[in-house]
Amino acid sequence: MAAPVVETCHVACGANGTPHVLSWSRRGLVAFGTCHSVALYDPQKRNTVALLNRHSARVNAVQWVCTITGPESKLISGSSDHSVIIWEELNGTVCCAGHTGPVCAVDAVLLGRSKLLVASAASDSTVKLWLTNEGKDGELWLASCAQDCLIRVWRLFAKLQGGREDKAEAALRLKEDVFEVTENGTTSLYAMTLETVLAGHENWVYGIHWQPSYIKDETVHQPLSLLSASMDKTMILWGPEDASGVWVEQVRVGEVGGNTLGFYGCQMSPDGHMILAHAFHGALHLWHRDPNQEWSPAVIVSGHFDAVQDLSWDPEGDYIVTVGLDQTTRLFTPWRRKGWAQPTWHEISRPQIHGYDMQCLAMVGRFQFVSGADEKVLRVFRAPRNFVENFANIAGRPLEELDMPEGASTPALGLSNKAVFQGDLVSQKSEDNAEDSSRVSDQYKESYFQPLSLNEPPPEDHLLQNTLWPEIQKLYGHGFEMFCLASDSTRTVVASACKASKAEHASILLWSSSSWKQLQSLPCHSLTVTQMSFSPDARLLLAVSRDRTWSLWKREDPPSGNPLFSLYTHTKKETAVHARIIWSCDWSADNKYFVTSSRDKKVIVWGHGASGDPVGEGAVAIGPCSSVLDVGDSATAVAFCPFPCADHSYLLAVGLEGGRILLYKWRPMAEPSAASDWTRCGQTDDSQSHSLAVKRLRWRSRPGLAGQQGAELDHSWVQLASAGVDHALKIFNVHLQAL
Repeated sequence: MAAPVVETCHVACGANGTPHVLSWSRRGLVAFGTCHSVALYDPQKRNTVALLNRHSARVNAVQWVCTITGPESKLISGSSDHSVIIWEELNGTVCCAGHTGPVCAVDAVLLGRSKLLVASAASDSTVKLWLTNEGKDGELWLASCAQDCLIRVWRLFAKLQGGREDKAEAALRLKEDVFEVTENGTTSLYAMTLETVLAGHENWVYGIHWQPSYIKDETVHQPLSLLSASMDKTMILWGPEDASGVWVEQVRVGEVGGNTLGFYGCQMSPDGHMILAHAFHGALHLWHRDPNQEWSPAVIVSGHFDAVQDLSWDPEGDYIVTVGLDQTTRLFTPWRRKGWAQPTWHEISRPQIHGYDMQCLAMVGRFQFVSGADEKVLRVFRAPRNFVENFANIAGRPLEELDMPEGASTPALGLSNKAVFQGDLVSQKSEDNAEDSSRVSDQYKESYFQPLSLNEPPPEDHLLQNTLWPEIQKLYGHGFEMFCLASDSTRTVVASACKASKAEHASILLWSSSSWKQLQSLPCHSLTVTQMSFSPDARLLLAVSRDRTWSLWKREDPPSGNPLFSLYTHTKKETAVHARIIWSCDWSADNKYFVTSSRDKKVIVWGHGASGDPVGEGAVAIGPCSSVLDVGDSATAVAFCPFPCADHSYLLAVGLEGGRILLYKWRPMAEPSAASDWTRCGQTDDSQSHSLAVKRLRWRSRPGLAGQQGAELDHSWVQLASAGVDHALKIFNVHLQAL
């Protein structure tokens, strides 16, 4: 069987911020809504198994359909697109359309072997049942939670009609609410009692979950164990005492400190040994119980909870840094576990937690990057010692000795990460021991850094507080919010551009990465520069813009002083090939060509014609070297693979506004026509594609698979990372030999 062209290596994503968006099946899979998709996550293998894409708006509720005889094979989801979808493992999907508002909650019960009763509640003030059938009545336990911080446990049972009881029994029995149900001429009597009221949370209780039933000795057993999650950042496991039957708090877990809100919902594993919560900002929190009955945090998937705007590989290809509209910068790397052949990707650091939506970043060396947000300032960050040590332990890389601070902390009411040195840790402990709360500054304490020694990815609370990178410089010069960044391969120059509606604000600014002083201002465009890219040999800077044109700047290095860039060539509106905004650009590894992609659905390769000379050194003027490729949708991202195909053609990845990623081989021809020089050689399928626009594509600069022993030098595989508006970072393994 032929190897697949594209296979998914990793998907990083966070849960949507709704109470009922998480569900855990007996087969061990956790399902949760992420943007418009439903993610299936395996806590044992610690990887995302699949993304289910069919909804056209945010997924608000997810629920596995419980079965008595075996593992679940059906999943229900409700969305803001007003629909309910029944996902079946073998029979595809069924869409239930009928609500006129966003669906907020779903549940289902299997009736017999083939009939399913689905209930859905929506903001159109209706509850709909999608199938009804006869079923057997029995004793039911019902738990409810509310904003009064309390949990109530109810018992619903069938009541015998015509029975007698003495007055003493009636006085001792709990108050019952009795009601009748008439069906097909038969009247049944039911009663409901309030068994207990559980008080323990200090804020709204958003989620509750019963431990799933299990089969033992051919008998179904239902443990009376209830899990609750609250906005007070805690989860509580409740159960009746063996002797008295009184419901009590058995276990309490959660976060301490931090500036985050609490938990939206919770789930319990089928065996009761793991509990899972999802927080207001999309983070998943997993705890497991060890043989000593002690609960401790465990490793689980994490990701952005809003659009991922930009990404960058580090120069060695060992990790990926991303920025998103959730105002965070995140770092992902493969985790090499003992006894596991395949590494799994995880977030091991959150270098920047900002107060503005993040837009762009550029790596400047191995452990340094520049980021831009919806502000006029660029910020430069450098890795602390604690991160470098933990990165070496988790990724299995040799430890680099660098002169750097221990970590970073965020001052109260501030946006800049302050470096923390060894002496600061000692003074911090002294202040904590003094316990002097009379100072005004104690009312707004900063987020203290605590050094960690990690051999596995950190949990969410450590990511928030103990994995920040110190901010070493601010760069001022732009008049509006930042939009794009680029750095050259020599790690000497950084280019930046901001949002602009006039030519005076659309200039590109160049910065020295040694002094962090502004080197030049490059005016050319009349609207926002959407993306920039330095050539691999660092001689040229390419920029594309909303004004539908591109510009090319050539570098000169005087004997003394800083490099200078001058305008080499550019297109004009009158002669431009693209008719709409140009979204993306990239260079071929041999410096001979560059590519542009646009909202007009066109992808074009540019260079010095058939001469094959490196760009900037040819005698012929720069122009289109390829036929115009129409990809059928707005081409929002494009990237040249740095390694040639087996037939020595160029490989390009094109990201579309609809979320799909296309792979094309391009071969230079003297006179290409009708896209004869282009060959589509692969694409992502529905489960691999993003559900919304692709924002950025980046190939790993080294061949092979990151983190895999023996596969790191396998030149038949390359890796492609993509960032999407659907909150997802995806990493794909692309098989060059199968193209």
